[in-house]
Amino acid sequence: MVQSVITRVGEGLSGARDSATQYDPTYDPLVSPGPGQGKQYAPTYWVATAGTPPPDDGPITKDIDVDVAIIGAGYTGLATALCLAREHGIKAVVLEANRTSWGCSSRNGGQGQNASGRLSRSQWVERWGKDVALKMHDEIQEGFDNFKKLVAEIDCDPQPGGHFLIAHRPRLMAKLAAESKVWKDVFGYPSELIDQATFRREYVNDSEAAGALHEPEGIGIHALKLAFGYLRLAREAGAKVHPASPVIGWETINGIHHLRTPGGIVRARSVGIATGAYTAQNLHPSLTSRVMPILSNSMVTRPLTSQEIAACNFRTTQVLTDTRTLRFYYRFLPDNRLQIGSRSAITGADAPNSKHFELLVEGMGRKFPALRGVAIDYSWWGWVDVSHDMMPRVCQPDPKQQVFYALGYGGNGVSYSQQAGRRLAERIAGKAEKQTLPIFTSPLPGHPFAPFRRIGQRMLYQMYFRRDEKP
Repeated sequence: MVQSVITRVGEGLSGARDSATQYDPTYDPLVSPGPGQGKQYAPTYWVATAGTPPPDDGPITKDIDVDVAIIGAGYTGLATALCLAREHGIKAVVLEANRTSWGCSSRNGGQGQNASGRLSRSQWVERWGKDVALKMHDEIQEGFDNFKKLVAEIDCDPQPGGHFLIAHRPRLMAKLAAESKVWKDVFGYPSELIDQATFRREYVNDSEAAGALHEPEGIGIHALKLAFGYLRLAREAGAKVHPASPVIGWETINGIHHLRTPGGIVRARSVGIATGAYTAQNLHPSLTSRVMPILSNSMVTRPLTSQEIAACNFRTTQVLTDTRTLRFYYRFLPDNRLQIGSRSAITGADAPNSKHFELLVEGMGRKFPALRGVAIDYSWWGWVDVSHDMMPRVCQPDPKQQVFYALGYGGNGVSYSQQAGRRLAERIAGKAEKQTLPIFTSPLPGHPFAPFRRIGQRMLYQMYFRRDEKP
């Protein structure tokens, strides 16, 4: 039986603890009217260890006129505000419903990878052809380089070195070898295929690992320290960030967007939407049913003993992901804890069900038998924004309106959200002439059976599980 000393629901960094601001573990963006106002953070390891949050500009308290309003103060929204100020001389106002980086940006696994969306590089070639795929690779690589530069400005416990994609079954090694060949032959992107014995001996003794593919680009970070760094930099550059200011009404009059918050109306010439999986269905017509929110579970153990570390042979702090469709992602943290995550419930109402936690604990035990029974200090879940075609978008859905969005990272947004913010800033500033890739020139696709998506999701999860666990 696993021990748990899990952080209590509702433990935040600061603020009132009345029912109106308590963390809601059942929040569901497909059915909840909105994310709330001023709610406490989810009880994540990142929240517990980030330290005192930097100053913000407080809630909106009166009607104001601005050039640019950004909705959402996560990685994307803050990066957009930072780039608007630094690169275009535009000082945006950022509106956040709850607290800075309350959603995806304080609930992820802290894995910065040289990727975005759910498709692999070989799938880019299949979908768009070689020429477009090469340009996509350059875009993602440029984004990762820019991400590393920003990480160097921020104290966020970086763990560089690369990324391991681990074959969880021997049959997956052939697929990894094929992908590695595409990386080298088509993209000139180096990688190394590592056999089972070498991987377990020199990196980590994951009992499921049949080998791995290593890519040189990848960096682990402290999720909330990174967000707090973005907040500091954006405000130092002139942006204003207003928490507890949800957009509860939106009306466009003579081209000016009137964003109603509980404390006043923000009248903006341009609006950038950066709400990730926490996008309310009624926020703006261009986004209704355009993103499929998917739950991901995560947990962090107590600090491991030297004997436990040796038994698991944790010799790398690089980010690790296995080859399951319902993948596990994990890494060894600077304070000797293991962080591990995977997919979770279908609905928010079912998210607190202990069976999802138990499945994650069992997955950890399969990979690291020496950790069976180890205490879990932190457990949480969060929503991931997945687009219906598995790739993100940074676009202006209607050329007649100054409304823009950056969404749909599919679980690979820790690093690319910074580049998406830069591209979103270019669009808002009217300097997007070179944005010719499909992720910039088309809106997020809709879904013809949107009301029934979760029925299909449940069936797909069952199919994926059978396929993933096939010997």
